[in-house]
Amino acid sequence: MELALVQSTLKAFVCGSLSGTCSTLLFQPLDLVKTRLQTLQSTVQPGSARVGMVSVFLHVVRTEKMVGLWKGMSPSFARTIPGVGLYFSTYYSMKQHFFQERSLRPLEAVALGAGARTLAGVLMLPITVIKTRFECGRYNYSSVVGALRSVCQTEGPRALFSGLVPTLLRDAPFSGIYVMFYSQTKASLPKEVSSSSYGPLANFLCGVVAGVVASLVTQPADVVKTHVQVGTGLRSADAVRHLYTQHGVQGFFRGAVPRCLRRTMMAAMAWTVYEQMMTQVGLKS
Repeated sequence: MELALVQSTLKAFVCGSLSGTCSTLLFQPLDLVKTRLQTLQSTVQPGSARVGMVSVFLHVVRTEKMVGLWKGMSPSFARTIPGVGLYFSTYYSMKQHFFQERSLRPLEAVALGAGARTLAGVLMLPITVIKTRFECGRYNYSSVVGALRSVCQTEGPRALFSGLVPTLLRDAPFSGIYVMFYSQTKASLPKEVSSSSYGPLANFLCGVVAGVVASLVTQPADVVKTHVQVGTGLRSADAVRHLYTQHGVQGFFRGAVPRCLRRTMMAAMAWTVYEQMMTQVGLKS
């Protein structure tokens, strides 16, 4: 029984990793634009013309060409491939152990999603820090390994875990809210739809609904996390104070559109691909 669970968990890890790889490759430009929008707040003066998603997108294309939209792909893959795999394998093993095959109640879904994301988020945080710095355009790292070495030598290993609190305040609620809305909307679908050829599309649409809600709720924590990880030695409380003083409440929602698009589409695709692959290998999520 234990061996079977281990084998199933490994399959879930592989399915999750592959689903994360596909979604990361497609939606990396949105993540880069989001990071640039959020870090612009440190240099844009109050009263200046508003800088939006389209203007940042066009600026990147003009100055760094189209390939610049995929800057930070190496740390994104280094984070996503094991990170999403770890998330889905943890989710699967916890669901099998605590809930088996029965449907999740809303609060159970929140706890399961948040727990799985917390473990993956803590373990992958050093790569998340490097990914954020790659995307912001302020650091000239040549590789992920080189970036890790540079941070450890100049700022100390502790810097690789900067932004831990806002990261968890972003990721754990996002995943908990997402899993709750996703599982509830999916359970409300008629069985003839879920079991038909339209099943994957229906699952994707359920994921879109869940992603929009979860993204908007956790946007402020994402902005704080970005500023802490980009600004050397900046604490979460300092970042919150600076954002509110300089930009008011709306400062906490800078980059909300590209992040909402990316997180929503990425999560919906990841879950759809994951569930289809789990079905193919004979497992249920």
